[in-house]
Amino acid sequence: MQETWRWFGPDDTVSLQNIVQAGASGVVTSLHHIPTGEAWPLAELQKRKAEIEAQGLEWSVVESIPLHNDIKTRSGDYQRHIDNYKESLRNVGAAGVAVVCYNFMPVLDWTRTSLDYELPNASRALRFEMTDFAAYDVYMLERAGAGEDYDPDLLASARQRFEAMSEGERKLLEQNIIAGLPGGEGAYDRESIRAAIAEFIELGTEGLRAHLFAFLEAVIPVAEAAGVRMCIHPDDPPFSLFGLPRVVSTAADAHALLDAVPSPSNGLTLCAGSYGARGDNDLTAMAREFGPAIHFVHLRNVKREPDGSFFEAEHLAGDNDMVGLIEALLDEETRRRAEGRSDMIPMRPDHGHLLGDEIGKAGVNPGYSFAGRLKGLAELRGVLHTLETLRRRDQE
Repeated sequence: MQETWRWFGPDDTVSLQNIVQAGASGVVTSLHHIPTGEAWPLAELQKRKAEIEAQGLEWSVVESIPLHNDIKTRSGDYQRHIDNYKESLRNVGAAGVAVVCYNFMPVLDWTRTSLDYELPNASRALRFEMTDFAAYDVYMLERAGAGEDYDPDLLASARQRFEAMSEGERKLLEQNIIAGLPGGEGAYDRESIRAAIAEFIELGTEGLRAHLFAFLEAVIPVAEAAGVRMCIHPDDPPFSLFGLPRVVSTAADAHALLDAVPSPSNGLTLCAGSYGARGDNDLTAMAREFGPAIHFVHLRNVKREPDGSFFEAEHLAGDNDMVGLIEALLDEETRRRAEGRSDMIPMRPDHGHLLGDEIGKAGVNPGYSFAGRLKGLAELRGVLHTLETLRRRDQE
């Protein structure tokens, strides 16, 4: 697998030189300055690519070309946004970048209730706490019908939690949930998020799925002609929040998507942390089943709790079998070589812990510190090296 690194552009506190120092060879980035829904100019792509290559790195994956909500609801100016997306794909291909990661999550991209959860070793992790989320949904956002979506015991705990929060704690919780996270489309306030939620709840799961498939039917032929492999990121978390529909949360969802628009350019991002936040997703089995369609991998781990809560664990210490997953992915790469395919699977360490002097440092994107991801990459590299060495020995 190719070791890659998420980079948020020139304003990122982690520089391209830092990525070189980490030992990665590929960069995963986006044109964050282009407004969502607008076409990416070829000149801007070439400028960013030249900047990356000047450091001896490769732009391996676009993550991501954000989808305007009009595309997801097929309302408003959705056709223009789809046309712009097609143009962006053509230009990405012309610039020589072969993989585009994207997501189809409604309203919010990835959601956490705490961006500064203290672990026993005093490092900081991202956390999704179901009680806190319910407290926000029911007692702060006051979403219509929200109370019906939670177990009575959880509702009681959520009320206790809400009543015990200071005003500052409530403000921080709201900021964490709806103010926007790295790679997302932006922020909401309470009024705008209520309206967006209601629109998608009315659309429903099958309606959202139909819109996803319609989008793919429109853009996959363009991606294929441009030499671009698209790979959808799963829902994060992979279960309903705010009563919203979810359509990329399980192996069955992945099957439906691949069957809807069969093409080498219609594929998956296997995010171990997102799929792995559900105990009924067997990551190793999914890697083996969907191997040919896996174009990108996020390797991170989570520690799950019975009520649906989870936190980002050390890369080799959570509930996901990272060694088994990597072994399955290496098997897929071996199969590809035997088939004559030249594409490796780009992987990146994801959502590292805050460590050392980066704790409290201004400008560090939540989950994307340098030291935490460096530690994760080192652990993953150790697994890769060990498995690859054992394979070579078996062949001798």
